[in-house]
Amino acid sequence: MQSWFEDKIQAGIFLATVVLVSLGIIAIYSATYDAGASAYFYRQIIWACVGFVMMLAVIFIPFRTLQLISYPLYGFSILFLVAVLVLGKSIAGSTSWFGIGSLGLQPSEITKATSILALASYLSDKRINLHRFKNLAVASGIVLLPVTLILLQPDMGTAIIFIGLLISLLFWAGASHTLMIFLIAPAFAAVAALFGTTPFLIVILLLLLFLFFIKENKFISAIIFSFTVLVGISVQFIHGKLAPYQQKRIDTFLDPAGDPLGAGYNVIQSKVAIGSGGIFGKGFLEGSQTQLNFIPAQWTDFIYCVPAEEFGFIGAFLILILFAYILFKGVHLASTVKSRYASLVCIGVVSVLASHIIINIGMVMGMMPVIGVPLPFLSYGGSFLLSCMFMIGLLLNMYSNRKEY
Repeated sequence: MQSWFEDKIQAGIFLATVVLVSLGIIAIYSATYDAGASAYFYRQIIWACVGFVMMLAVIFIPFRTLQLISYPLYGFSILFLVAVLVLGKSIAGSTSWFGIGSLGLQPSEITKATSILALASYLSDKRINLHRFKNLAVASGIVLLPVTLILLQPDMGTAIIFIGLLISLLFWAGASHTLMIFLIAPAFAAVAALFGTTPFLIVILLLLLFLFFIKENKFISAIIFSFTVLVGISVQFIHGKLAPYQQKRIDTFLDPAGDPLGAGYNVIQSKVAIGSGGIFGKGFLEGSQTQLNFIPAQWTDFIYCVPAEEFGFIGAFLILILFAYILFKGVHLASTVKSRYASLVCIGVVSVLASHIIINIGMVMGMMPVIGVPLPFLSYGGSFLLSCMFMIGLLLNMYSNRKEY
């Protein structure tokens, strides 16, 4: 017979979260040890405590109540996104924060969770048919509205996370394969075009073959193909219209060594840190790249370098295993819960966390452009940590109510 705790709390997800947050605090302590920034370490401990309280509170929100407040929570978060454009403070060229004394509150972080709830609520309505343009437009609008407001800040990294959320939930909700191709193919074409004509042509050829084998309507296939080609051709023009710092980040992604003392510096140093850790690492507080502060503000987006250098492949791989466990359990939960709403919420949480993990570690290892996407539970940041804990609370709430219809 299950105990009350086992019935209400998914112990694996809970413990994996505790371990990751703890490892994050240890990594932040190491990254700030000789950088004169120990205040970040103490703040993260406070945020972690607040986050765990929030997570537990979310777990025990009645299931039906959570469904009822999905739209109001989303509405309030949109109002905050509008307000931050007018009243927010600018940091590193982005007006994304409300200044509260020495602290900053980032509305876009909590909007990730509220967008999951709102879109899950909409898509779980039995009257919704994603083959109808109106329903599809509304579903897309729920995510594209915050994306537009976030791009105005501007914060491209966070906006990309929302796009991943939209694609994942539409797919899980049963959107047609044609729609998914229409959403995904242009993105691949755009990235390929940045690498040159040959990669772009390869993507276009693969798309052409795919459309041929799935035997889609010729008119629809022509639209998808033409739009994808147009996006790829337009990439260089769009690249020229981006802000200089955004252009530099993309160029650095393509060739980090091209600007080793500028935009490529962090990427090169992070790869050195990861590679120098070896199998077992250099030991706690013994990482040369970390302790000599080769990577500025390493406790934020480049935090993964710290455990990789100090605890080696073993430490870095352990973190990946914990992330994979949470994501796997999230997908499994989405497949087994009785409620369609709960299933969509689980996939939404998995999508946001997975996007952050893949992009951040890709950034740190030089496989993706540096777009300011932090690593869940490890990177310093109060708003981000609270957002992640809130989303874990949602997963555990869905587990607690897994038998609800």
